[in-house]
Amino acid sequence: MRLGSIFLVVALCSFSAYYIYEPIPENIDERWKLMLTDTFFRSLSHLADFSEIIGLKDYMGVMYVITLLENIAPVSDEHVNVTVEAFDGVEVLLYQPKRQSGEMELRRALIYLHGGGWCLGSSHMGPYDFLARKVATELNAVILSVEYRLAPPHHFPVPYEDVYRVVKHFLQIDVLARYSVDPDRIAVSGDSAGGNLAAAVSQQLLKEPTQKVQFKAQALIYPVLQALDLNTPSYQQNQDMPILPRTLMVRFWSEYFTSDRAFFRAMMANAHNNPESSSLLKFVNWSAFLPETYHGKYNYSAPEVAQGEAGLSFESLSDPRASPLLVPDAALRGLPKAYIMTCEYDVLRDDGIMYATRLRAAGVEVTHEHYDSGFHGAIMFTVWPTDFRIGHRMTDNYIKWLKENL
Repeated sequence: MRLGSIFLVVALCSFSAYYIYEPIPENIDERWKLMLTDTFFRSLSHLADFSEIIGLKDYMGVMYVITLLENIAPVSDEHVNVTVEAFDGVEVLLYQPKRQSGEMELRRALIYLHGGGWCLGSSHMGPYDFLARKVATELNAVILSVEYRLAPPHHFPVPYEDVYRVVKHFLQIDVLARYSVDPDRIAVSGDSAGGNLAAAVSQQLLKEPTQKVQFKAQALIYPVLQALDLNTPSYQQNQDMPILPRTLMVRFWSEYFTSDRAFFRAMMANAHNNPESSSLLKFVNWSAFLPETYHGKYNYSAPEVAQGEAGLSFESLSDPRASPLLVPDAALRGLPKAYIMTCEYDVLRDDGIMYATRLRAAGVEVTHEHYDSGFHGAIMFTVWPTDFRIGHRMTDNYIKWLKENL
C-alpha cells in the first residue's frame, strides 16, 4: 500500500512537472515564473476547448474568466480622481490627476485601449488600472481608458467603431476644455489588439479634413497590425511560446471577423486570403519590410488565395480599419510620431517591425523599442502574483517616451 502511494505521488509530480515545463529560451528572465503563469493560461484554454466541444460554453466565453479574475472596482485615491463616464454612449474610465496645475496650464491627455484580442480584456482590469494611475500621476495627464464592446458577440467593426466614437467625442474643443486638456498634447495608445485599434483610429482621424484636433503621438505596444499573412518568421518562431501561441492569435483574428470555424481553419493553414485581399499582400511582404536580422531561417512564401467560401465572403479581411498595415505609403504620411514596442518572443513581433519600417519610409518619426528577452503581454505583468521585472521595465521606458514626446 505504501509503495502504491509513493508511486502515485511520483507519477503526479512527474506529470505536473511535465505539464508545467515549457522549452522557454534561456535569455528570458524569470523563466520558471513564466512557466507557472502559462500553466494557468494553457489549462484554461484546454478547459475552454473541452467546454466548446461538449456544447457547454463557447471558447471565448470560458477564456473570459481571465478578465473576470483581474477585474477590480477602480476608485479614486490621494493622487488620482477616477470616474466612470459615457462618451457618445461608450463607457470610459477617466483618470484625472489631483495635482494642481499652474494657472491656466493645460494638461496632456492619453486615450488608452486595452488588449485581449478584441475578445477579452477590460479597462477595469488591475494591470490597466495600475498603468493608468502611473501615467496620470507621472505625466500629470488625463487618461481615458475605453471599455469598447468585444467579439464574438460584437464582431468587427463594432470594437473599432466604439473606439472611434470615443475619440471623436473627446477631441471636441469644448470637451477638452471641460477636462483642462491641451489640444496639442494628446496621444492614443494601446497594447496588442489595443495597439491595432490605436493605429487604425490614428489613420482614420487623419483622413477627416474637418477634424481640428489631431493626435500628437501614437504609442503602440506589441501591436497586431495585419491578418493577411499569419506565417511571418515571428509567427513561425514563436508558435508555441507562452501567453500568446499562434493558435490563440489566429483564433482571436477569426473571432474578430466571424464565428465560422471554417474561417478559423483556413486562417490556421494561412490559406484564408481572397482575390481582393491578395492584391494587398504587397503591403505585408515581410521579405521587403523586415530587416534581414529578423528573417532567421525562414524563406518568404506568399499566402495561398482561397477560391472557396473561406476566402470570398469576408470583405473585412482587406479593411485597413482591421489591418492598419494594408494602406499605401501615401496614407501613412502625416501620421503622428510613433512609439512601437516589440518583443523577440512574440508572434506579433514582425507586425510591429514592418509598421515601423513603413512609417519611417513615409517620413514619420518613429521610436522602435525592441526587447530581445521580451514576450507578449509582459507590460501587463506588473501586479501580484504575475509581477515580472520586465513588465516594470517596459512600463518605465514607455512612460519615459511619453514624457519626452507628448
